[in-house]
Amino acid sequence: GYVLADATLKAASPLQWSRQVVKLFNELKADHIVVEVNQGGDMVQTILRSLDVNLPIKNVRASKSKWLRAEPIALLYEQGRVSHVGNFDKLEDEMCTFTRDGLASRASPDRLDAMVWGLQELMLGKHSTPRIRQA
Repeated sequence: GYVLADATLKAASPLQWSRQVVKLFNELKADHIVVEVNQGGDMVQTILRSLDVNLPIKNVRASKSKWLRAEPIALLYEQGRVSHVGNFDKLEDEMCTFTRDGLASRASPDRLDAMVWGLQELMLGKHSTPRIRQA
């Protein structure tokens, strides 16, 4: 898997972040957008569809903690199966300081969580072909 971007932003409005999502979707020629529906998912999908009614959106629901969700992705990193295409300092800072108790700063690991959802979908989702070696 390849991490191509960290487009995390503190948006002043839903229009600002939704335009960023659609712009990145088009620039990367993505297959679909993954949206976590636990916290405002219906709102997110409605706003994105207001910009493009045909956006392919996949809803995902968190049923585990962020730490547990990240564990299979951490294994992929340990196996050398994930690379970053570019420098993502803020994302990598979150990756290095994330523990079972969260980030030392007490902030939410939003960048990390978004990356985990993307890699989960691409590499471990039902449409992927997982090849995780057993230890």
